[in-house]
Formats: sequence, C-alpha cells, structure tokens
Amino acid sequence: MELNILVDYLIISIAASMAINSILRNYAEKYALLIDIPDRSRRFHNRPTPLTGGIGILIALLVSGKLYIDLNNLNGYVPDFTYQLMVASIPLVCLFLVDDIRGLKPYQRLIGQALLCLYVIFTTGIYLEDLGNLFGYGILRLGIFSVPFTVLSVVGVMNAFNMIDGINGLCSGCAMLALVLIGFYSGLIYDSMLILIIGSMIGFLLFNLEIFGKKRSVFLGDHGSNLIGFWVAWSAIYTSQNTIYQTEAITMIWIIAIPLLDCIGLIFSRISKGLSWSEAGRDHIHHKLMIKYTSKKSLLIILMVSLISGLFGIYLDYYATWFSTLLFIFYSCLYYIYAYYANIKQITLNNK
Repeated sequence: MELNILVDYLIISIAASMAINSILRNYAEKYALLIDIPDRSRRFHNRPTPLTGGIGILIALLVSGKLYIDLNNLNGYVPDFTYQLMVASIPLVCLFLVDDIRGLKPYQRLIGQALLCLYVIFTTGIYLEDLGNLFGYGILRLGIFSVPFTVLSVVGVMNAFNMIDGINGLCSGCAMLALVLIGFYSGLIYDSMLILIIGSMIGFLLFNLEIFGKKRSVFLGDHGSNLIGFWVAWSAIYTSQNTIYQTEAITMIWIIAIPLLDCIGLIFSRISKGLSWSEAGRDHIHHKLMIKYTSKKSLLIILMVSLISGLFGIYLDYYATWFSTLLFIFYSCLYYIYAYYANIKQITLNNK
C-alpha cells in the first residue's frame, strides 16, 4: 500500500471515529448511560463524562474496515489473523462494558482476558514460539510454555494499558505511538488495516483531549483501555514471530516500556505493602510527575519518553539482541530509581 493511500484511509477512519464518538457520547449523556461520575477516592475529573471511547473506537474501526474491504475488493481475502482479532474484540468490549457498568472481580477480568487470548491463539496459530537470542546463548525457544507465556504476556499488556489510563490521552497516546512504531518499522502498516486502528484512536483522542471543549470530553473506559492493550499486544506478537517482518521480541518491549514498567512496578510495590495489585491508587508514574508538573506536561513528558524509548529500541534492533536486553535491564533500573526512590525524596521535601 502506498503512503498516499495510507493517508486517505487514515482520514476516513478519523472522520468515522469523530462522527461515531460524537453520536455515542451524546446518546450516553442524554440517557445517563456509561457515565463516569467524579469522586474523591479514585476519579479526579471535574464533571460527569461518558465512558464511550472504547466502543466508539471499535465501531469506527469496523465501519472504516468494511469500507476499506469494499473499496479494495477484499471480501473473502481478509487475513485470518486480522479477522479473528476483530472477532475477539467484540466480546472483549462487551465483557468490559459490564465492568464499566457494574464492575467485575479481578479474577473474572483475568479469566475473560485469558479466554480471549486462547481464542486468538487457537484460531490463528499465532503465539510466542521464541524470544530471540535474548542473552547471547542462542535462540530462547519456549516449547511447551509457548501458549501459557503468550497468554500471560497479552494479559499483562492489557492490564498495563488499563492501569496507566489515569489522565486524558495517556493510555491511547502510548498505544497509538506503539502501533505507529510497530507498524512502520516492521512494515505491518502497509499490508494490514493497522492504519484504520490508528485513525480510529485519533478520532477518539480529539474528544478525550478536549479539543472540542471540556463539555464534549469522552473517556476510554475499562473496555477501551483493555481493547487497545489487546491490539498492541497482538500486533507486537504477530510482527515479532513472523519471519516476514523480522523484528525482535525485545524491541517490542522497548516500544511499550513505560506502561509495562509502570504496571510491574506497581504490582510489586502494592503487594509489598499488603495491598491488592488491582486496586486503584495514585501511585502511577503520571501521578508522581504531577507532584511537580501539570497533567498536560506530565502527559507530554511520558509520551516523549515513550517515543524516544521505542526509537532507541528500534535502533538497537540493528545490533545483537543480547545487547538490547542488557540495555533494557539498565533502563528499567533507571526508571525504578526515578519512579520510587527519587520520588520518595521529592514527597519528603514537599512535606517539610
């Protein structure tokens, strides 16, 4: 697919997403459905806001995808991986809409995520078979652990994106950057409908970042953050395990470094304090940045760091994989020094 055609489909998907997100948010507001109400314990926005972003993105993708297929005479020729991923996305959104409306227990969420992962694995045959030459001793093949490790990885990424969804534009911004980097570096964007996913997310972001005003703001909801985490995880797995694209698994980790490191750090931190890893809190990286910066500046900082991290990981893809792994371990240590040790010092100074 040529670049000018990509731009055309990007515009179509953005327009579809804008229209659908506008309709859904107005409907939610009119009938008081899927409205996120502010409270002091975990929701810190100032006004009731529709949680229709995720379903808006999915419907926009399906509409623009149908148009894409019809215009290119691709009926019956959609790649099986793309088709099954879209099929799995529908029950995923339905499941987490229930979570947004009435709430699900953590184990129910995990079971649902795992079952959807297994569906994709067994209908497409795509899963993590090897992790590349991570440590310099040859290809690390997963063997009988391939399927469970794939499920663990996808569920982990879904929860990472869900957990980082704390300020406007952060979750979807990180996901969009990841998909752009994965798509253009691997070449997946030229032979898939990935551009339509990106465009659908841009249309949502225009509302989420309040470009049309605060009164027309829209949130992703748990169904939205889980959906885009699902797409990012499977895009990373598909490109890293397909010989056509020749990308390394460690490069994909660099691309999603900030949401992943934030999630892992929070899990260990909360467990060490005797807290549930799934509970909401103000201990995410963006909350720590917001001690010193505004939410918009914190968003910009995280997105810039995510972009630089991803580009650096791609640059390291030209070198030995074990070298990239070594540097990522060093990078992770620096991240946790800032996120936990340096931040504790900052809070102590502010309290004096």
